[in-house]
Amino acid sequence: MTPKTASTVICGAGIAGLAAAYYLSVKQGARDVLIVDELGPLSLTSDKSTECYRNWWPGPDDVMVTYMNRSIDLLEAIEEESGGRIVLGRRGYLFATATEEGVGELRARAEISCALGAGALREHLGDATDPHYLPAPASGYRDMPDGADLITDANLIRRRFPYLHPETRAVLHARRCGWLSAQQLGMYFLEQARAHGARLIRARITAIDTTGGRVCGVMLDSGQGVERIAIENFVNAAGPHVGAVGRMLGVELPIHYERRAKVSFHDRLGAFPQDAPMTISIDPVRLAWSEEERALLCEHEESRALLDVMPSGVHARPAGGNSVMALWTYDGRSVEPVFPITWDAHYPEIVLRGLATMVPAMAGYFDAFPKHFVDGGYYAKTRENRPLIGPLPVAGAYVISAFSGYGIMASCAGGELLAAHIAGAPLPSYAPAFLLERYADAGYQERLGNWGSSGQM
Repeated sequence: MTPKTASTVICGAGIAGLAAAYYLSVKQGARDVLIVDELGPLSLTSDKSTECYRNWWPGPDDVMVTYMNRSIDLLEAIEEESGGRIVLGRRGYLFATATEEGVGELRARAEISCALGAGALREHLGDATDPHYLPAPASGYRDMPDGADLITDANLIRRRFPYLHPETRAVLHARRCGWLSAQQLGMYFLEQARAHGARLIRARITAIDTTGGRVCGVMLDSGQGVERIAIENFVNAAGPHVGAVGRMLGVELPIHYERRAKVSFHDRLGAFPQDAPMTISIDPVRLAWSEEERALLCEHEESRALLDVMPSGVHARPAGGNSVMALWTYDGRSVEPVFPITWDAHYPEIVLRGLATMVPAMAGYFDAFPKHFVDGGYYAKTRENRPLIGPLPVAGAYVISAFSGYGIMASCAGGELLAAHIAGAPLPSYAPAFLLERYADAGYQERLGNWGSSGQM
């Protein structure tokens, strides 16, 4: 039965909405929290995640590193409280390069991120005075170093990461990074929130009542007719629909969308070790094609780009059961979200060929492609790739969105921050950096033009 009133309605039962419900009801003691979604929890975008986390972020300041360190602290607390339910691991992220320019880039990245709070930087040059390199465990996260290990010692690279291309010049192992069970994290949020009085209903929000300049009600269509709920607060956690929901409030959000896919496949050849970290190439690549394949690609304008040098960033991680999860964002165009999502039929092969430039054994699949599955969703992004968390110009309205593919890792600190805004609790130092009102600052707009890196993998 649809309730007649609620203190707070959260639009969206993805990881952001569930985190907001958890921190509102469990940690801030809010009552009558209602989560509304047309679909089941975690079923639109959150369940398409690579389920990874990292405190490894570029500048220009320490905002994202500080924010993510807090979110990882909270993830670790949930892992302890739940008895290991979210299966938090800390294999790390391994960035690899086969070029001398890439070595310099890795060193620069490491110096920046470590200086911003990611931890200590340790260099392994192949000298007797090198610090000890501690390999990451296959599971668990305790008693591991933070920061990063920059390895240019060829022998150490070959010994610890023999699956990489033999011409690999350097690797950067960022350590407070890994992956977890996103579904279990989301269900933990939901179960705990429900135990503290929160409710979840399947319905579509058709309108938001902002009479008098503040949120006072929402219209819900649950398939049994449209009903009005009187509310005090409204949270826009609508993921790829955040812009449309914002417009119901009369607020235009500075968000665009990019389509992202991943391919999972059974690694019958054992080309990618199941104990490997998340492994990422920072080198632009030129894919290997036969003469016959090159001729076919030249015939069509849309496929000719595959013959050129393509962007860096192909990455993969083991996914258990001899399976591998791989991604490559070689097309970052902004699009409007359309469901159901369709994918380029050639995407799996392109990703696999890109991965083979870093992991040569993947070339063994070129003539006999492995059994695979493609899924993904839309990244909601701001220009500078930082989230929107906090109040909106309409009194009683809030937003938690624009996580750009890092929603799982950011959900804890994001939900905590959103709940603090609603409850009037003390705010962390990074809170102003995520407000919508930051874009009204002319100085901020000017600085955006000089930021460069988006922090996105």
